[in-house]
Amino acid sequence: MPSLTLDWLHLIALLGAIQGVFLAGVLAMRRQNRPANRLLAATMLAFSVSLATTVYHGAGFERVFPHFFGVAYPLPFLFGPLVYLYAISAADRSRRFTWRDALHFVPFVATVIAGLPVYLMSGEEKVAFYHQIQSGHVTPMIALTTPLKFVSGVVYTALTLAFLRRHRERVKESYSSIERVNLRWLVWLGAGAAAVWALAVALELLEGAGILRVTRSDDFIGLGIAVVVYGIGYIGLRQPEVFRYETAEHQIPAELLRAAPRPSAATKPPGSSETTAPAEPAVVAHQRASEPEPSSARYERSGLTDREAQRLKDVLTATMEKDRPWRDSDLTLADLADRLSTTPHKLSEVLNAQLGQTFYDYVNSYRVREVQRRIAAGDAERVKMLTLALDAGFASKSTFNLVFKKHTSQTPSAYRQTAGM
Repeated sequence: MPSLTLDWLHLIALLGAIQGVFLAGVLAMRRQNRPANRLLAATMLAFSVSLATTVYHGAGFERVFPHFFGVAYPLPFLFGPLVYLYAISAADRSRRFTWRDALHFVPFVATVIAGLPVYLMSGEEKVAFYHQIQSGHVTPMIALTTPLKFVSGVVYTALTLAFLRRHRERVKESYSSIERVNLRWLVWLGAGAAAVWALAVALELLEGAGILRVTRSDDFIGLGIAVVVYGIGYIGLRQPEVFRYETAEHQIPAELLRAAPRPSAATKPPGSSETTAPAEPAVVAHQRASEPEPSSARYERSGLTDREAQRLKDVLTATMEKDRPWRDSDLTLADLADRLSTTPHKLSEVLNAQLGQTFYDYVNSYRVREVQRRIAAGDAERVKMLTLALDAGFASKSTFNLVFKKHTSQTPSAYRQTAGM
């Protein structure tokens, strides 16, 4: 039996495999949002087996445990689908696994079936087969599935990041502050997966050019996977709600998940000029109302008539300017709809169709205008800009800076200098 002598890459992979198994066990026992937890547990377990394979080959255990050979070969076909389905399930806690979801795992199952002749070999035959591969003998199956693994990884990474981007925009239909509802940590997970796949493709090209040995390539890919596992574990410690699903992401109302009218791409947010303050919502509404519109179909989803939509818009404007609910950083579409004695869907349709804005942009336009008003009043000389932002309802400095520049085309500090304060 060979001695277990590992270099630093293999040691990192071993520790990552152990942590992955531990995380998989913790996640599998969670009762909250069980579909998402189980998907993440399966992802961690797949990562762990892949990392264990890196240690297995690094220590030269093929002769001692020959039947472990090839176990991890089909796993790359699981990585992409599992992360993608987990992202979807984390964004919608009511979602359940369907037969269509099972179609994502067809390549994995097909690879397992195609590899049955190898899995059914005796121990000695597997060792001989492994040495053939090491000597450069590539079977038709390996020649076919290897590039398909990279295609699968790249495609699913793109799908995951695209979904998370759409989700980020979708939550703007319901929330005025998105710091806790945009699944940002999942974006980091998707970005980590993308980096691992990019590394794998680059190393494959280097191998093809004869610049890098296969064993070293696998070690570096294992290192990348270990970093992703460590990152998930670190996030779990810093933000335990990621694994509990009690206080982190919030589900968007189901009625808003159905396609609601979206603002025209050409529509600019209020106050998008270089130096002027954002336009009053009523002014924007008047401009939008003057444009021709298909009134018969505009509110067919919510049942609103044009007259009811106009009344709701007037009440909305009066409430925003008199009661200033936008000062609450946790204000949601449902909260505002309740104030107006209407439904979130009807309010969303009015915002999109008449004002050409998402709920997020609409509420934050008031917050930006409030900060501008206080800068003009000289308050920026007495208190910090961040204090003005928090008083206006912004939840963080980073969001304030981004939103303020979007609405005024200037940073807060540049706007303050322009205003002469």
